[in-house]
Amino acid sequence: MRFTPRGTRFFDLLADAAKNLVVATTLLRDLVAADPAEREPIAKRLHEVEHQGDELTHTIMVELNSSFVTPFDREDIQALAAKIDDVLDFMDTAADLAVLYRVGTFPPGIDVLVRVLCRAAELTASSMPGLAKVGDLEPFWIEINELENEADRVYRRILAHLFEPGGDALEVLKTKEVVEQFELAADAFEHLADVVQTIAVKES
Repeated sequence: MRFTPRGTRFFDLLADAAKNLVVATTLLRDLVAADPAEREPIAKRLHEVEHQGDELTHTIMVELNSSFVTPFDREDIQALAAKIDDVLDFMDTAADLAVLYRVGTFPPGIDVLVRVLCRAAELTASSMPGLAKVGDLEPFWIEINELENEADRVYRRILAHLFEPGGDALEVLKTKEVVEQFELAADAFEHLADVVQTIAVKES
């Protein structure tokens, strides 16, 4: 018989961490839409959100080390926190590089890629409070998988546009590196959803 603690501390912390994803994707959307000269303060704010995420991840790890009983396997809680942190890291890197590389106009399709990330963040934030009944979250990991597939398709189209003949090689490479972080964030959302699915299988 599984002994599940009644406290919601881990669920609350993971839910708070996931809410940061919504804030971060909103800032990333604003950054993409902004003029290049207006991006630096947005990137700075996103970095602050990423730092808040680091603090939440640290708190979760401290709780893990001090808790005798956890709602599900420790490694799964650790993995969830780490995957949320990964998403934030990729978005933070994207914003930072966009400013450092002085990327001008983003290529067509980047707005679609950002919308995918925003939807994935909203799904994740709304699903984390449901971890107490993780078996009900199947629609979450299914849609996240579909969103990641869409992100892959959009990313390939963006690359095709970037590598059309006539572009400035250095600008192409800089923009590609920035856009790649967006795609990696989409991948990280899928990895996060995979952990949720793994927990559901173990708890079933």
